[in-house]
Amino acid sequence: MTSKVEEALGYEQARDELIEVVRRLEAGGTTLEESLALWERGEELAKVCRRWLDGARARLDAALAEEAEAEAEAAQEDREDAS
Repeated sequence: MTSKVEEALGYEQARDELIEVVRRLEAGGTTLEESLALWERGEELAKVCRRWLDGARARLDAALAEEAEAEAEAAQEDREDAS
């Protein structure tokens, strides 16, 4: 289940925060509890990014399918006109 805050995050915001989380984890110097909290936040942010990217892919696929259908219809009309 996603929180309202996560739903309000745009892709770029989530990505930027995820980059910061990874940077902090890689730098070290955090307690185990802080590291676990950062890891959990990173997982949440990765899910937000994944949802945005999946949505973008679905929109792109739909647009490409629509374009292919329009091209097929135009080609059919051209064949009919040529007959």
